[in-house]
Amino acid sequence: MSGQVREALRFPASPAQQIDPYLPPSFTSTSTSQTESKPFVTLTFATSLDSHLSLAPGVQTVLSGPESKAMTHYLRSKHDAILIGAGTAVADDPSLNCRIEGVGGYGAEGLSGQPRPIVIDPNGRWNVTPESKVIKLAGSQRGRGPWIVTSKESSIAEEKRKLLETVGGRVLKASTAAERPSISWANILQVLATEGVKSVMIEGGGAVINDLLSPGNLELVDSIIVTIAPVWLGKGGVQVCPDERVEGVNRVPVGRLEDVRWVPLGDDVVLCGHPNKS
Repeated sequence: MSGQVREALRFPASPAQQIDPYLPPSFTSTSTSQTESKPFVTLTFATSLDSHLSLAPGVQTVLSGPESKAMTHYLRSKHDAILIGAGTAVADDPSLNCRIEGVGGYGAEGLSGQPRPIVIDPNGRWNVTPESKVIKLAGSQRGRGPWIVTSKESSIAEEKRKLLETVGGRVLKASTAAERPSISWANILQVLATEGVKSVMIEGGGAVINDLLSPGNLELVDSIIVTIAPVWLGKGGVQVCPDERVEGVNRVPVGRLEDVRWVPLGDDVVLCGHPNKS
């Protein structure tokens, strides 16, 4: 890989022990119940005090501090896969690997502890190239080759498919409903389960987060971990605000967390909880 290799990160045991109850359980290789249903889903993101992810669409905005950044990589080490939407892949050119000390490429041989990067791209928007960070990291054995999940109706250019395959990546196809051109989350998770993914950490962007928090999808989420930074970004940014939920003629809350825990990390605070599915 060209350029300087970024250093390994450490996450202290004390906050890790507080966050561990919200992470995927350890599944044995002989267990099939999880594969038959869906992966364990952790939704995680960082927001400002006014619930914004960034200053404006497509603008990278640093919110969390170094302690929270290390936590993100610790979370990645505990999941089979990291998932983002095509918009985030296009705007950020993310690395989508894990830099916790002791995982593959950062103190260990092979790819042990490295999650599988997954990009949801129904319409082939992400122009992945040999210069994409995720491809370079996979080529240098500091990350896994990415999977693209696209619709069965979409065609992926042959050169893009070959590029993914050279670093161990793949293109996966998922069905779309006639009344909805996008791929449903239930279908996405079923495809991943079929491929043996037992846990997935969903990191964004805004459209993905709001869609998963909306009525009908929140029940698919098992755990939510939110880093809250001590800053207001102001109007015009990308906000976490899912669609409303209506019962009869009345608006009701979209959802609520239970088993809540607040974990201070540097200047940030991390909110952990499980969606109340009752």
